[in-house]
Amino acid sequence: MTSQRLSLRQPRLPWRATSSFVMGVTGMLSRGFLYGLNTVEVTGLQRFLDILDKRKDPEKRERGLITVCNHISVMDDPLIWGVLPLRYLFNPSNMRWGLGAHDICFKNQALSTFFSLGQVLPTHRLLYSPHGGVFQPTIPEAIRLLSSQPFSTPKAQETTSPTASSASIPDPFTSGGLTYTTTGTDSHPAPSIYARNRHSWVHVFPEGCTHQDPRKSLRYFKWGLSRLILESEPMPDVLPMFIDGTHDMMSEDRGFPRFVPRAGAKLRVAFGELLDAERAFGDLRARWRELVRREEKMMSSSAQVVRGELSDELKYGKEAVELRVEVAVRVRSEMEKLRVSLGYPEDDPQLGLAETWAKEPAEKGFRSNVDGSLVKKE
Repeated sequence: MTSQRLSLRQPRLPWRATSSFVMGVTGMLSRGFLYGLNTVEVTGLQRFLDILDKRKDPEKRERGLITVCNHISVMDDPLIWGVLPLRYLFNPSNMRWGLGAHDICFKNQALSTFFSLGQVLPTHRLLYSPHGGVFQPTIPEAIRLLSSQPFSTPKAQETTSPTASSASIPDPFTSGGLTYTTTGTDSHPAPSIYARNRHSWVHVFPEGCTHQDPRKSLRYFKWGLSRLILESEPMPDVLPMFIDGTHDMMSEDRGFPRFVPRAGAKLRVAFGELLDAERAFGDLRARWRELVRREEKMMSSSAQVVRGELSDELKYGKEAVELRVEVAVRVRSEMEKLRVSLGYPEDDPQLGLAETWAKEPAEKGFRSNVDGSLVKKE
């Protein structure tokens, strides 16, 4: 193995050690707050820990893992991971990668470094940034974390992709590190470049905003999740989760001091079972692969095929859009089954449709005119 390939196996030791510290201490503080000042009920924890135990050795993982959860407060992540034992919290290679708001988590270098160490990927939201949307560069980065390397065809490997994680700039601990940009001017570490990060665990809040509804209903699911399921190779495992209680810790109508979570709440965290991904999404992925094959036939022989990079047809074509819609609907249906199994009332099916929520105001925070819930888009 060449020295270059050795250097790309995993991040340097100082980065790994600091990441372990940041994630472990954050998880430990979350655990202390949850179990010391609140009441906690966890369903399916041992089943989920068994899944993590099987994934402990990155070299033996055969596929990525996506966990999908409802979003009811700004503190859902990291608080909900406080239910995991400490031995998991201090092991970043077997912990989640999350998506964090660029305008909050990455607005300066100190925060960018902290959240990068905490395995958070910078995500732009269209309400705050023109760089947002389902085709922003962070989505391909998440797809690559879930996938096997390499991420391009042999011909693509002969040249350098301008959109792949290829630029070298200094990182906090080494003389150079591979990064990617989300705006054309910023730069962030590209964790997918390291072989040890293949088949990672990516956690998603597909509602895309906090939704505090007394009935704990679900909003429609956005298409970033659909891209992760359709485009990752091999097909990742998908596991639904459901949480209740963090809205009482960080209610959107809370008063001063707003940044302090409230104690005395009852937290409920339910880990579902792994979905039969082939049964749930196999037909949709087959249709997606056929779309991709058709597009590749139309490309020049020298064109690059890089995982996560899409042609306009694969972005905006009618069938591509229909596939993303159907994937989102099916995942939401599986989470709804978990929600109902926990004793919550069945949702109105119309709540799963994007058009139902289109009448909401284009504001950062509001009381929804659809279901009366408190919504915060951050």
